[in-house]
Amino acid sequence: MLTNFLIERYQKNGTIREDDQKKLGNQASIIGMALNIILAVSKMLAGVLFHSVAVLADGINNLSDSGNALILLISFRLSSKPADKEHPFGHERYEYLASMVVGASILMLSFEMFKSSLDKILHPQPITASFLVIGVLIFSILVKLWLGIFYRRCADAIHSTVLKASSADSFNDVISTGAVLLSTIIAMLFSINLDGYMGIIVAVLILKTGLEVLKEAANKILGEAPDAETVANIENKILSYPGVCGIHDFMMHSYGPNRTFVSVHVEVDSKVDVLESHDMIDRIEQDFLKNENIHMVVHMDPIVLDNPKINQLYDEVKNCIRSLSEELQIHDFRAVIGPTHTNLIFDCVIPYSCSISSDVIQKAVDQLLSEKEETYYSVITFERPYN
Repeated sequence: MLTNFLIERYQKNGTIREDDQKKLGNQASIIGMALNIILAVSKMLAGVLFHSVAVLADGINNLSDSGNALILLISFRLSSKPADKEHPFGHERYEYLASMVVGASILMLSFEMFKSSLDKILHPQPITASFLVIGVLIFSILVKLWLGIFYRRCADAIHSTVLKASSADSFNDVISTGAVLLSTIIAMLFSINLDGYMGIIVAVLILKTGLEVLKEAANKILGEAPDAETVANIENKILSYPGVCGIHDFMMHSYGPNRTFVSVHVEVDSKVDVLESHDMIDRIEQDFLKNENIHMVVHMDPIVLDNPKINQLYDEVKNCIRSLSEELQIHDFRAVIGPTHTNLIFDCVIPYSCSISSDVIQKAVDQLLSEKEETYYSVITFERPYN
C-alpha cells in the first residue's frame, strides 16, 4: 500500500518526471535506512544475549544495509545536480559510483562474517535458543521481503541501478536470515550447533550479491551494450516516419537513467528535396527528445533507389557476403564510375559473435566482382556494431 501510494503520488500519465524521480529515490532510501536500523539493533541485541554469531552477523549485515541506504540518499542528491561546464552530460553516473561503493561494502562485510563464523566453528560456544530470537528473525524475514519488493518497484519506476542493487541485497537477506532461523530452530529441537556453518553460508551469499552489484555497476560505467528491446523500439519508431528508407550506424550512450544519447544514420531517397528530408530529420530528433527524453543526432544519407545496375550489384554483393554468414550486414553501398575502373564502396558490419575475418570477406567480394567485370574494385570499410 505504501509502495503504491509513493509511486502514484509522483506518477502522471504513466511516467515520473526527472525531479520527482529523485524525490522518490530519496524517500525510498530513508525508509530503507530506518527499517534496516531497527532490524540491526534487534538482531545484534538478540545475538549478544543468546550467544549466536549467525544472528549477530545477520544484524551487522542489516547495519551495513542501513549504511548503504545512506549512500543511496547521498547518491540521489549528487546525481540530481544539473549539468555544468565540467560535466555537460550531467551527474547521474554518481548513481553507478554509489552502486560500486555498496558492492564494495557488501564484499568487506562478507569477509568479516566468514572470519567470525570460521572462528565459531573452530571454537564453538553453546547457543541459548529462545523464542524471542525466532520471533526477531521471522520479523526480519517479513520486513526484508517487503523491502525487496519496495526497492524493486521503485527501481522499475525510476530506472535506478542502485535501488535495483539494494532490492537484490534485500532478497538475498531473506535467504540468509532464513538460514539463520533454520539453525536456531535446529539448536532448540536437537541441541545441534550449526551456528558457525550457517554464518559461513550467510557470508557466501552476501559475497555473491556483492560481486553481482559490482559487476553491474562496472558494466554501466564502462559502457555496456544497450538493451536489445530498447534498440528495436527506437529503430522501429524511426523507420515508421514517411521518407525513411533505412537506418544504420546506430550508437546509444547512457550517462545515467535519464541521460540517453543516440546517434544514427537515416537513409533517404536522393531524389527527394533536401529541405524536405532535413525537415523530417529535425522532426525525428525533436519527437524523441520530447516524448522519449532521448537526445538524438541524425545523420542524413541520401541513397539512389532507381538505378537498376547499382541495385543489382548491391543485391549480388549482399548475397555474396550473406553466403559467408547471415550475421554480416552491409550499408552505404554506392558506385564511383570512372573511365578505367569503377569503385564499389560500402560498409560491412561484423558482429562480435561472427568469427569470419575481414580478409575472408574481402577476398570473397573481390572474387565475385572479378567474375562480373575486371574494372570493378571494392572499397570496404569494416566496422563492429555498437548495439
